Amino acid sequence: MLSALAKPLNRYQWISEAAYFLAEARAFESGKELNDWLEAEIGFCEMLINDYMATLEEDNQPITICSLQQLASLLGIERSDDLTSKVELVRVIQNATKHRPCFQYEIHTFCQEQEDCRWKSECRKLTASWYSE
Repeated sequence: MLSALAKPLNRYQWISEAAYFLAEARAFESGKELNDWLEAEIGFCEMLINDYMATLEEDNQPITICSLQQLASLLGIERSDDLTSKVELVRVIQNATKHRPCFQYEIHTFCQEQEDCRWKSECRKLTASWYSE
């Protein structure tokens, strides 16, 4: 599923073009090039995650450890195959996009502050299944 999504994307090209447009938007002020690049990298990762989540929702498919490992690999997370729990995988993915790795952690306080969290639904499903056991 994800490999087909990532093939047409050239990570370096996408990030460099996005960084260029970020620089252009701030009138190419010098000294901010690294920030532009890092922001573009995060944008690339978030695009992959959003496409991943949208594809799962559209196909009515569950999030699996295997697909999370594949997503983590696409995001450039090293040794993602060594991670074998959904919680670990989602947390490293959150960390890669500079979001607090909060998945299944302090759910009652932090989730309310995170309006744009793409993992909130899955996090709540896991919590609900733990409470029902």
